[in-house]
Amino acid sequence: MMKRLLLNIVLCVLTLCSGFSFQAQAHESQPGMLELNQLTDTRFEVVWRAPIYYGKPHPAQLELPDNWQPISNPTVRQLSDSALHRLIVEVPNSLIDGSVVRFPGLESTITDVFIVMTRLDGSQMTQVVRPTEPFAELRGERSWYVSAKEYLVLGLNHILTGIDHLLFVLGLLLIVSGRWTLLKTITAFTIAHSITLAIATLGYATAPGPPLNAAIALSILFLGPEIVRVWRGQTSFTIRHPWVVAFAFGLLHGFGFASGLTINGLPSSEIPVALLLFNVGVEIGQLFFVAIILLLERSFRILEVRWPRWAEALPAYTVGGLGAFWTIQRVAMMFGGFAK
Repeated sequence: MMKRLLLNIVLCVLTLCSGFSFQAQAHESQPGMLELNQLTDTRFEVVWRAPIYYGKPHPAQLELPDNWQPISNPTVRQLSDSALHRLIVEVPNSLIDGSVVRFPGLESTITDVFIVMTRLDGSQMTQVVRPTEPFAELRGERSWYVSAKEYLVLGLNHILTGIDHLLFVLGLLLIVSGRWTLLKTITAFTIAHSITLAIATLGYATAPGPPLNAAIALSILFLGPEIVRVWRGQTSFTIRHPWVVAFAFGLLHGFGFASGLTINGLPSSEIPVALLLFNVGVEIGQLFFVAIILLLERSFRILEVRWPRWAEALPAYTVGGLGAFWTIQRVAMMFGGFAK
């Protein structure tokens, strides 16, 4: 057993909680989508899907180049998970390459935006816009490795900004004992969420957002009492076979990961690359998080840091408390949404 992991993990938990204190509803990074469909030599249909962000309209706005002239009245259709904006514009001399599209307000979010441009000849261009650079210079088709890098970073960002997913992994680390058990548990979680990530992003199955978010929060709450049992020297099925629980709940978390990869409208040729590299990015981020926790545990053990008795229980109650808070919150939001 990693005897002092319960003590050493406190710093990581507190760091995570403080770093995301302004995002009480935890992970919410469903990407936006901008489609530019060429209708004639100079006319384009602009479709901007702005996802709901923490139950409210998304703070990012779409800002088109000044020389693009609207030739139709913009329309807005409110969907359950987004607002769909449509507009027809005239692009002078069809000079769309080199034009800059901006998303003011995106920098204050953790949301990425996919851009898909389809020309009359059927060729397509894709780009990913991130909050750190909320704009895109439109251009022609790109090399495969450019897109691959974007999907890899997209997956990496998705897991590292997903406190609920990381907190679940943290809870698993707190109940495992031994390197072999740790390896089996992390592998089971990885296999499970990779399965449902692929199923969801390929369109074979879907999970409604509100119930899924509540179930993910419940998985975190479930681990809280198990961590307390470990602290007290007790046992349970979960403590004896943590990889089974990791696999079961990993299936749920895979649907949550899929919310970060919207493939609707993406070129079919990019779907395998997008799915593979996004998942690789998620795994790199997950392994990085696990490595940081294990290095912290080892460093405190070498330094022989001593913690007070009450600190031993803090990780369990932090994980369980946040899980309970998010479960109640998301269930309330779910039934509130059904009531509308």
